Amino acid sequence: MDLAQNYFELFGLPISFDLDSTALSARYRELQNAAHPDRFATGSDQERLLSMQQATLINEAFEALKRPMSRAEYLLGLSGVELEDESNTVMDPMFLMEQMELRERLAEVRASSDPMGEVGEILTHLNKQVAEMSSEISGRFASGGEHDLLVIRDTLRKMQFLRRLEDETGALEADLEDELY
Repeated sequence: MDLAQNYFELFGLPISFDLDSTALSARYRELQNAAHPDRFATGSDQERLLSMQQATLINEAFEALKRPMSRAEYLLGLSGVELEDESNTVMDPMFLMEQMELRERLAEVRASSDPMGEVGEILTHLNKQVAEMSSEISGRFASGGEHDLLVIRDTLRKMQFLRRLEDETGALEADLEDELY
């Protein structure tokens, strides 16, 4: 195993945003089995160290490729486009306004006549937006132009906002369930 190859090469997959998750998982299990440190327990110090390095690389690669957002970030990095710092909030004003409205709606959930229904509606809305953005990212990676990569970067930043709001909404949902049951 070449420790310098990219994650797609490591798993024997084409470099693409759209990938076969079944093939990724199957190859992950194969690689993990081959490089598992227990297989080298009686080996030399160098063999054990190399096994640990390989297992770590395999785990990192799998984590990066199994989720669409992290896979897109990795692909951007391979193309030389870095995701900007999350604290950089310069983005589409309409998107930011919608996020503020969703946050206000989330803050008012407890006062709603149907808090669980309201949380469900917010989560459905967020999931729909994430799915639409994932689809856009897929199409842009397929096009592969430099401008497309910058749009993907900006879309990923928006998805980060949505994921944080989704996490907060999920936490509120768990709190409400604890209160109700």
